[in-house]
Amino acid sequence: MASSETTPRYSRRMVWLAAFIVVLFGGYSAGWFYVGNMLEGQVRTALANAGQKGVAADCANPTARGFPFRIGVYCDKVSFDDGKGVNVSAGALRSAAQVYNPFHVVSELDGPATVGLGSAGSLQLDWKALRASARLATPLPERVSIEGTDIAAGPVSAAPQLNAKTFEGHMRPKGSDLDVAGSIGDLTAAAGLVQGRVLPPLSGQIDATIANGVALLRSGAADLKGQSATIRNLWLSTGPNTGVGVKGSIAADAAGLIDADLTLTIRNAKGLAQVAAQAFPEASKQINNAMLGLAMLGENTSVPLRIVKGKATLGFISLGDIPPI
Repeated sequence: MASSETTPRYSRRMVWLAAFIVVLFGGYSAGWFYVGNMLEGQVRTALANAGQKGVAADCANPTARGFPFRIGVYCDKVSFDDGKGVNVSAGALRSAAQVYNPFHVVSELDGPATVGLGSAGSLQLDWKALRASARLATPLPERVSIEGTDIAAGPVSAAPQLNAKTFEGHMRPKGSDLDVAGSIGDLTAAAGLVQGRVLPPLSGQIDATIANGVALLRSGAADLKGQSATIRNLWLSTGPNTGVGVKGSIAADAAGLIDADLTLTIRNAKGLAQVAAQAFPEASKQINNAMLGLAMLGENTSVPLRIVKGKATLGFISLGDIPPI
């Protein structure tokens, strides 16, 4: 008798559990699509507001996607024109954030992209993959990162003049300052771009802090007068064990004159001399003589590089004047 009473109770519990799951999923689904519609509306509003400020931006057919566990905006193509001669147009844009972490947004952009630089002409960029991520916050994101593979750049409707196997960049506010870091791998240039010179694939790295960089970024100012930076690592490599690096502090005064207290490091001076002499055969004698002196100091040579009001010296050697920026 007890067994027959238990079975209906168990069945009722299962029915109530199933109903609860249906209601919960239905409520979640309704909430997701409500937020998705609101997100699409916010994109259209932001584009309209930009237009009122003289900036033409477009996200063709903005659509919220990612149900059920992600949410983001997809655009069939994107474009931007600041009304001052700079404009960009590219392919489809896909963005997404996990519903439980909506402030961490990842995105992917399809190429090619055309970049107009006013009187400087137009540039076409293409890539195999280009992705970005950001941790959203106010007034600026906590962190922004971008990475790409097989990057190609050149004139519109022409063969690429620059190619890079890899590229990445990172930026984050640090109080009023701005930390920036990045790298580029296997950068090559077409012979016509470097006047037929023979250059090996180049790789570079940078890790620096820009003083008051947050205000500089928000203002969009291109004038670097009165700005300063600390360079923790700046390297240009011509091979795994060959290259030149700089670290230290650098600043520009109100007149644009450079002041810097840097350390210049040469890795494998003989190997670097061979690369430089091949690229600049007309100056091979001077290059070999200079590198020979550095090579006598050791495999990895570091010397002070100082600039005072635009006058540069390397150790005790005067390098001449650097014009104001």
